[in-house]
Amino acid sequence: MIEIRFHGMGGQGAVLGALMLAEAAFNEGKYAQKIPVYGGARRGGDVTVFLRLDDKPIRRTCGIYEPDCIIVMDPALKKQDFVRAGLKQGGLAILNDEEQPSKIDLGVNLGKVACVDATSLSTEVFGQRAIPIVNTPMLGAIAKATGFVKVESLYDPIKHQFTGRIGDLNVKAAQLGYEHVKVWEAKS
Repeated sequence: MIEIRFHGMGGQGAVLGALMLAEAAFNEGKYAQKIPVYGGARRGGDVTVFLRLDDKPIRRTCGIYEPDCIIVMDPALKKQDFVRAGLKQGGLAILNDEEQPSKIDLGVNLGKVACVDATSLSTEVFGQRAIPIVNTPMLGAIAKATGFVKVESLYDPIKHQFTGRIGDLNVKAAQLGYEHVKVWEAKS
C-alpha cells in the first residue's frame, strides 16, 4: 500500500486533485481511498488530504501519520513542521516549488524529491488568479515522478470534473506539470 498525504491551502484544489488521482488509479485497476481533512474556513486555510493506493482492497480508514509520499501544493508550506511530520526515511516529496529538488531539505533523508513550479504553470494556462489552480499541474508532476498512474490516465478524471474548454485547459496543465517536473533521486 502507498500512503500519500497532500498539503495545500484552501482553493488550490488539494481535495479535488486527490480525487482525480484516486479515480485515475481506479481506472488502472487499483484500489484507492481518499480522506480530506479541513476546518470550516476552507478558502486560504490549511487543507490535508490522505490518499491510499493499493493493488488490493484497502481496509484501513485512519489518517496517514507516516506517509510514503507527501505532496506540497503551496511553497510556503514546506517550512511547516506538520507537513514534514512522520515522513518516512527514504520517502518521496513532490513540491510546488521553483527550487532545484537536490536543494530541498525537509529534515528527512528522502529517496526522491520532485519540484515543479505549478504556480507559474497555472498562470500560463489559466491566467493570474488570487489563488492559483495548482492541482492539475501537480497531478502531471506526480505521474512522472512516481509512476503511481500514467499521465494519460489522468485525462478522463480531469474531464469528468471539468467539461469543455476548462477540461481541456486542465489537461494541458497536467501535461505541462508532467513535462516540467524536475526529479532528484538519492544515490543508493
